[in-house]
Amino acid sequence: MAEQTLFERILSGEIPSHKIGAGQGWYAFLDIFPRREGHTLVIPTTPVQRIADLTEEQRSMLMNGVVEAQKRLSNHFNTTDFTVVAHDGPLAGQEVPHVHFHILPRTENDAGLTLASMWPTTGIGEPDHASLSSLAEQIRMGA
Repeated sequence: MAEQTLFERILSGEIPSHKIGAGQGWYAFLDIFPRREGHTLVIPTTPVQRIADLTEEQRSMLMNGVVEAQKRLSNHFNTTDFTVVAHDGPLAGQEVPHVHFHILPRTENDAGLTLASMWPTTGIGEPDHASLSSLAEQIRMGA
């Protein structure tokens, strides 16, 4: 039996997360090392590594989750602009072998015009779980 991925452990509740939403076939939560406030991950509840490994129905459900996460983030951050990225496989930069989309709300002057803004080389320390928990609750309540 293969070892569970980090995201499978989050889905099972073994590892806590800062949930902003969930639906049929998807789960959305705040990234613990955000590239900007509101940086959200949307994952399928099916543990596969690549988008092509999902069925058409699973891909549809996952994209519904991406759109729902955007709606919730849009309400909270008062924006309709997002960076949406998926690293599809390890050679593409995927760090957890489970399909996931990064959703980053974009606002004026946030340096969101370049992909480099998603991967800064400095400033990543320990996760601030108290702030993430508070933000996740605010986003959920505003949905």
